[in-house]
Amino acid sequence: MTDHPSPQETAAWQKRLAAQANNQAWSLAESDARTPEQDEEMLQAAHAAMYFWKIVGDASHRAHAAQLVAHVYALLGLPRPARHYLQQSQPFFLEQDSAPWEQAFAHAVAANVAAAAGDVQAHALHHAQAQRLIATLQDAQEQEMLDATMRVIPRPGGGVGPAP
Repeated sequence: MTDHPSPQETAAWQKRLAAQANNQAWSLAESDARTPEQDEEMLQAAHAAMYFWKIVGDASHRAHAAQLVAHVYALLGLPRPARHYLQQSQPFFLEQDSAPWEQAFAHAVAANVAAAAGDVQAHALHHAQAQRLIATLQDAQEQEMLDATMRVIPRPGGGVGPAP
């Protein structure tokens, strides 16, 4: 690499960094036992992913990144910023045609944010919608991703994970 990378080289690195930060944040978010240091790493990785996707991503990347940040804040028990980022992502997934797995994630994260905020009705509604959509998925990889996320989201009525 030269001292002055081309715009294409810069964009390629930004995409790699966005993907790496995104994957790290989701990996930590799927853990049910994080240290305070891992919580901080998860938050910083989610914000890094969002930063880079805003530079080199499209509307889908930006919506997924905002959704990830909302989820992370909800996992950390911080409903105000969680709601802020959820509001940025939800229209993309719920007000236009999105893949069923994307809609399921949107409802799962909304359930998590509602739980963090103590909104019992929204929590139950979104949790049920997520479960309903997950049950329709045919792709094993999509199912696994959503199952990993649902395992860390509080269930309506108590506990964490998908409804029994």
